[in-house]
Amino acid sequence: MEVAWTEYFRYRATLRGFDLDRIEEIVKHSTERYVDTATDRRIAVGRCRKTLVLVPYDTGNEVLTPITVHATTRRQIAFRVQTGRFVHE
Repeated sequence: MEVAWTEYFRYRATLRGFDLDRIEEIVKHSTERYVDTATDRRIAVGRCRKTLVLVPYDTGNEVLTPITVHATTRRQIAFRVQTGRFVHE
């Protein structure tokens, strides 16, 4: 699958100091994935250096389009799973 970067995503990733190559690897190959029940988007989780990140993305026509990238913690992910906001893909 191909990754389609939006200008907004490039801006947010640069602003937050994340490497686009590493984020691409997370979106394409992460084994930890969820569906956000509030937005109906898929979420890939991985590490950029030492920072745990989640990357919401859309899919369609063999293209993955990352929406944004957020630093997170295991506790935040566990809470979202517990409350039903995230469900395993």
